Amino acid sequence: MEILVALIIASFTSGGVYLILKARTFPVALGMMLLSYAVNLFLFSMGRLQINRPAILKEGITDYSDPLPQALVLTAIVISFGMTAFLIVLSLRARYELGNDHVEGLEEDSQNKESAIEEKKNES
Repeated sequence: MEILVALIIASFTSGGVYLILKARTFPVALGMMLLSYAVNLFLFSMGRLQINRPAILKEGITDYSDPLPQALVLTAIVISFGMTAFLIVLSLRARYELGNDHVEGLEEDSQNKESAIEEKKNES
């Protein structure tokens, strides 16, 4: 079971890094979400979760699970939600302002380069 969880975390991480390195804003947003899922799963699995044990202390119960990993994952979920919302709004604004969704702000294709070179030659 531990190897399965480690493979899932590794696949989320590698998929997230791959998508972050793309040149479009939507795959970057998906990559950030995959990385946040990987971090959440990692934090959750590092907490040594135990089955059928309460997460809070009660009188008379001596065996309980650690509530700290659950609190960390909840905090990470809230932070990643806010970060994803900001990233989506930022990418929509860039799409509106620049007319494309390229991360650098402009898409390079051979026809645009050639026309720009021709215009510079004609201006000189």
